[in-house]
Amino acid sequence: GKVHNGLGLVRPPGHHAMEDELNGFCGYNNIVIAARTALNKGLKKILIVDFDLHHGQGVQRAFYEDPRVLYMSVHRYEDGRYWPHLRESNFDFIGDGSGVGFNVNVPLNVTGCGTTEYLAIFHRIFLPIATEFNPDLVLVSAGYDAAIGCPEGCMKVSPAAYSHFISSLSCLAGGRLVILLEGGYCLDSLSEAAALTLRTLIGQTTGSLPASGPINPSVLKSILGVITALRPYWKSLQLCPVLPTLPSPDDLKLMQNIYPSLEFHPPPGFPPDTFPTSDYYLVFDAETEQRLALEIAKINLNTRLRDTEFRLCVAYDEQMCRHSDDGPHPEAPERIVRIYERIKDGKLFEHEDVIELARGRRLTVEEVLLVHSQSHWDKMTRTVNMDVQERDDLAEEYNSIYLNQFSFECGLLSGGAVLNTVDRVMADCRSGIAIVRPPGHHAEEDEAHGFCLFNNIGIAAQYAISVHGLNRVLILDWDVHHGNGIQHMFYDTDQVLYISIHRYDQASFFPCSEDAGADQVGEGAGKGFNVNIPWNSRKCGDLEYFLAFMNIVMPIAYEYNPELVLVSAGFDAARGDPLGGYRVTPQMYGLMTHHLSALADGKVVIALEGGYNLTSISESMYMCARALHGDPLPQVSLDAQLRDEVVDTLQEVMQVQQQHWASLHHTAIPVPDQVNLLSELSSRKCGQVAGGSTDVQSDGDGGGVEGGGVAVYGNSGSVPVSSPRSQIVANTSENLEK
Repeated sequence: GKVHNGLGLVRPPGHHAMEDELNGFCGYNNIVIAARTALNKGLKKILIVDFDLHHGQGVQRAFYEDPRVLYMSVHRYEDGRYWPHLRESNFDFIGDGSGVGFNVNVPLNVTGCGTTEYLAIFHRIFLPIATEFNPDLVLVSAGYDAAIGCPEGCMKVSPAAYSHFISSLSCLAGGRLVILLEGGYCLDSLSEAAALTLRTLIGQTTGSLPASGPINPSVLKSILGVITALRPYWKSLQLCPVLPTLPSPDDLKLMQNIYPSLEFHPPPGFPPDTFPTSDYYLVFDAETEQRLALEIAKINLNTRLRDTEFRLCVAYDEQMCRHSDDGPHPEAPERIVRIYERIKDGKLFEHEDVIELARGRRLTVEEVLLVHSQSHWDKMTRTVNMDVQERDDLAEEYNSIYLNQFSFECGLLSGGAVLNTVDRVMADCRSGIAIVRPPGHHAEEDEAHGFCLFNNIGIAAQYAISVHGLNRVLILDWDVHHGNGIQHMFYDTDQVLYISIHRYDQASFFPCSEDAGADQVGEGAGKGFNVNIPWNSRKCGDLEYFLAFMNIVMPIAYEYNPELVLVSAGFDAARGDPLGGYRVTPQMYGLMTHHLSALADGKVVIALEGGYNLTSISESMYMCARALHGDPLPQVSLDAQLRDEVVDTLQEVMQVQQQHWASLHHTAIPVPDQVNLLSELSSRKCGQVAGGSTDVQSDGDGGGVEGGGVAVYGNSGSVPVSSPRSQIVANTSENLEK
């Protein structure tokens, strides 16, 4: 079709409506109707994401046994105390029959959850499962009643956060995304959140967010519960160590502080014989309402909505092709030529919001000396007037370097093009790519190294700090080789966060240094600001890089809250590369770029490093350019087998880095190998069975836990329809403060 996404501003809402009756403000179940229509049109897999504050039990029941529909809901639960007061809203209800594993509930048992908690849920649960599911269509039950100021929710999600949730979903299903309004009852936050949702759908930047912080311990419990219940069905959740049995009774209190229970406490006498039809909704008192209105106004005014004349700028200069070796060499001039031609063939330059930058910008000596020594500058300068033998002799002093009479100037052009891109991204371009060579990330302060003469990204980071006045620059290095030069340049500063995903092979893969290990975290002010993700496994591909991205890169990036993102974009981890031996697809590079574009108001600069298969690097950079431009991306498959050595690497990195980043807390905690153990924990805590049998407290109609502790609907009858949202006009100020 001609339209790849849409927003439905509709009412009444729908996700509570049952097959045969109305429920919770809802007449017809809009999302269910949409999903079934899509299935009837031949779609095979549909993802439904429900971030309305209330559990959409009507949607859950409609598809509880259907593996074609993956339903995900994050909702206020409070162990059943919150509407709709259903046992089936807890994390252990995961589907039935062939639909087991395709129902995902994240119950929130405290109020006051905000953007930090929701981002953690998206990064640790929703996005991994959704991407592994690989849907043909994404439907969103978009309730905005978890937004700050809504009396129904007493939560604190900022309106701008919804633009980030939608952005993260828009890279699925080839961009086919439909958002339908559900709840949301604070008009100030509702209208802002919906407007920012629409802004994201049309390809504008996401609204700015403050840095994420510590995650509420109760939410961490819920996340562990979800992982416990669903890890057998989704390999993307199989990173935590496994706890085969519960510890001794002496450790019970510690366990209860970490793991969730399956307690269920619906209101006394629920459900009633009759339900009220008016004055049953939650409200704030006038003083609280006024205070929240001012807080919302302040949040909205402080939210940056960056608009630029151009969405994408491209730096390229064919003069960089003059740097070449005497014979065949992988770092050849054709690399940048092929990339540039692919972007032209993809018709990106035909868009009015894409601009090619002026050519010929060279690094100055002052810019080089931002990170390099005077002696290094002097050596490189002298190569211009050397004869062939002298240059060859100098090159032999370095590790993996060749030089000709044009190498020095090409190095200046390469770094200059990156700085040109940074300048424009800080001005009138939202993002940019620099198609440059020679590459830079191996170059050290005082020497050329690994095909690299000047450290382009290192210079760019310090230039952004020194010239543009930035305080937080994120460098992501996905070149298959560790960027030793960048790490060393910024190892003792917190102004640059360096994250590298690279092949390591126990320090036997180039550059063959233990500096690339996971335990190298920085020192002094930079402690915690160096993150190495070192693979000790061959043939890593999309699955491995995606898991690293969702579990480590993005959580840390949101917590760091960068003002600029620089990507050392080596494509030598791409499928078919003669040096890397890995299998990352162009689609995966596009997906990673898409997620990065939600950071730093969209200010992302991608600069070419390595990559030596001409077809792979040209297609991969093209996908990155599409992602930055906001175009729909091809779907990514995570079908590969999850290998133990990959899990070991990710666990090691998370174990090390959780000491420095709150967003990684509890990522290395073992989870029970079956949900029954949580049932046992609950029974030890409250002296009754809380799961694993039909003796569980239910809502009055025999609904309980069957089948080995996983909640399913029994043949004795489904869980009954529950009441409207509340039977009491409540002053929720106290709840909000909690």
